[in-house]
Amino acid sequence: MWYELQGDYYIPCLTVLDQDESPIGIWGQRHLRYIKQERKVLYTELRTSGKLNSYLANINEQATEQMLLLTKQMAEREGITEQLKAQDQMLWVQRMNNIQDRAIEIVNHELIYA
Repeated sequence: MWYELQGDYYIPCLTVLDQDESPIGIWGQRHLRYIKQERKVLYTELRTSGKLNSYLANINEQATEQMLLLTKQMAEREGITEQLKAQDQMLWVQRMNNIQDRAIEIVNHELIYA
């Protein structure tokens, strides 16, 4: 770190390290919004170290995998099959929406807002 004289004051010359440009999905964006508002020290540390984007991409990947796994496990446990989908599509949609809502709540609680 170095300082440059600007008028009568020495101003620190800060540089931001190159960041990984991994795509960040909805889960990563939600977590970013959370840490910006509620965990400002973590956000600042990740941003200044250049690790923010890779951290958010990792959270996004974990959340996506957990969401898919939870949805699949709950559907199997509750007997929601392709046969039900063929017999009664509206019932299948209602049950799958219910499962997805519960899975989203679990992912939010365990990964996104933790």
